[in-house]
Amino acid sequence: MKKITAESLFDLKSIAQPIQVEENIYYIENSMNQEKNRYESTIFSYNLKTKEKIEWGNNGYSVNLLKVSPNKKYLSFLASDDEKKQQIMLMPLKGGRAFYLTNEKEGVSSYLWNETGSSVYYQTSTLPEKEVDDKVPQTKSWSKLSYKVDGTGLIAEDKTYQLKKQDLALPQMTHLILEKKYSFSLNHLSKDESFALITEDLDEDDELNYGSTVYHFDLRTKVTYSLTSSIEQGSFSFGAIRNDQDVLLVGNDFRYGFVTQDKLYLYNLTTSKLTCLTSEADLQVGDALISDFQQKNLSIEIHWLDDETYFFPVTESGKVTLYKGDKKGNIKKIVDKKLHLTDGSLLNNERMVVAYSTLTNPSVLALLDLTTGKLTDIENPNEEFLAKTKLSKPDMFWYQGVNDWDIQGWYVPPVESKKNYPVILYIHGGPQVAYGESFFHEMQVHAANGYGVIMLNPRGGQGYGQEFVKAILGDYGNEDYQDLMLGLDYVLTEYPEIDKNNVYVAGGSYGGFMTNWIVGHTNRFKAAVTQRSISNWISFYGTSDIGSFFVKYQLNRDLKDIDKLWQLSPLAYADNVDTPLLVLHGEEDLRCPQEQGEQMYTAVKMKGVPTKMVVFPESSHGLSRQGLPNLRMERINEIVNWFSQY
Repeated sequence: MKKITAESLFDLKSIAQPIQVEENIYYIENSMNQEKNRYESTIFSYNLKTKEKIEWGNNGYSVNLLKVSPNKKYLSFLASDDEKKQQIMLMPLKGGRAFYLTNEKEGVSSYLWNETGSSVYYQTSTLPEKEVDDKVPQTKSWSKLSYKVDGTGLIAEDKTYQLKKQDLALPQMTHLILEKKYSFSLNHLSKDESFALITEDLDEDDELNYGSTVYHFDLRTKVTYSLTSSIEQGSFSFGAIRNDQDVLLVGNDFRYGFVTQDKLYLYNLTTSKLTCLTSEADLQVGDALISDFQQKNLSIEIHWLDDETYFFPVTESGKVTLYKGDKKGNIKKIVDKKLHLTDGSLLNNERMVVAYSTLTNPSVLALLDLTTGKLTDIENPNEEFLAKTKLSKPDMFWYQGVNDWDIQGWYVPPVESKKNYPVILYIHGGPQVAYGESFFHEMQVHAANGYGVIMLNPRGGQGYGQEFVKAILGDYGNEDYQDLMLGLDYVLTEYPEIDKNNVYVAGGSYGGFMTNWIVGHTNRFKAAVTQRSISNWISFYGTSDIGSFFVKYQLNRDLKDIDKLWQLSPLAYADNVDTPLLVLHGEEDLRCPQEQGEQMYTAVKMKGVPTKMVVFPESSHGLSRQGLPNLRMERINEIVNWFSQY
């Protein structure tokens, strides 16, 4: 049996966006091409009767948003290559080459079929033509509070956003349906094409009003109204619609700012009544689990089962469970398994096709019986790799955190058992996310290298109720820090074979903040790795793409409370650091800008502590999950090499 390595990412594949057409399941299989240093995705079909797996050639394009036309004539998807931004492509289901339906200069971001399959409505954007002399530097300017987005860059303020219609019978003609100066998302198109549902900001002209909602847009009169006008604040997104009347929405009233749990709402387009269906349930609707492996997953979507009932996903104790509900707000759990349901679509009222992951299985295509909960695997693209590779089998546990709160965690032991081995406390980001029953490539690499890995969900994460997630508000580095230290103590006690003198710590984003905080408050760790971190809330406020909102709603403070912001900043305690510190940061990280890592690096370096900083070009905040393949390898190897020195 071989060991998993950083380079194993090139051997592993993930499954996303499964859909069914008669006896065929169509899905996207994602992989990484080491030679071309890029992500690739291929469309496959699996026949439920013959068990035959067929690759649908798409000329090596990267594909996304896989759909089937309502008349079942075409597979449709967004495709891009090195020369063209993503466009809608169609592939005849009866055979034939894929062809472009659109040719938009700025590309297509999303699309929907009309009821008959004769037309496609899609989103694009446009920029005014400018004569630019590329031989001399050009200025960049902005006048908005939100002027940049991580992974995208500066927002062009002169860009317009469009909704267009393309008839298949007249591919040379497009119809402009809607044009706005603010971005929006197309969610639903009515059967008679009289209205659409779109998501956009609560108040486009009020930059200080945080939140979003779903709007009804009349395609004939161009009149728009909000479905959540009865709730002054909050963030809402589209879930599902039945009979062009009953709309399921996911969202919250912003009662606890960013940490308000998402609930399920019902809006009736005839009565204009908005009702919260899960008001009595202490649940987080949706998928808040994290991993470093899945690609292009759309998560389990909400579906209507009939005119009265529906099902929806919930993040719960490190799993994605499924609930069934009705219009009266009665809900019950119908699927609860130790795994991460990463994607799926409804086949009928009793069965789904899903993609799922477990702690030791990266990605599997399966059928899920909603009545019995039975899961039947139909395709595992990593079967051969897993048969030849020895993985660590993590243990799930609970321990007592601060105030005797129950805290969940996972321990990933070394692949080869031995005594007196080192261990890494690895802290997740967010913090409103959670570790769970999902494959984590990096953790398996560390286990293969002889380390144990501790993965904890301290207070502040999702999946354990509203009180749990809101406990971190205005209190970063206090009880969450204590939860982590108590969890470490618990694992060291439960696994006496760990060398208590060889304990390391690492984390990214919020986990990077906490790593910076930890090394300034204790010297119990031999070495640390802080990634895409926060070190100074004062400068973060003005440089992060979400800084002003995040600081306001997470820390309950702004620049009027500059003394308190400094007290909550790890940089304020840098003089206490004696732990060797590796600082990793993406050069294009706009969520936690590079200056955050540089400040921590400089402060620790000035103290004479062994310190190193590594920056990754062309890398945003999501480097560890969506970064360039070679840089993802390098990131893991930098961590491995740093810990091996100490």
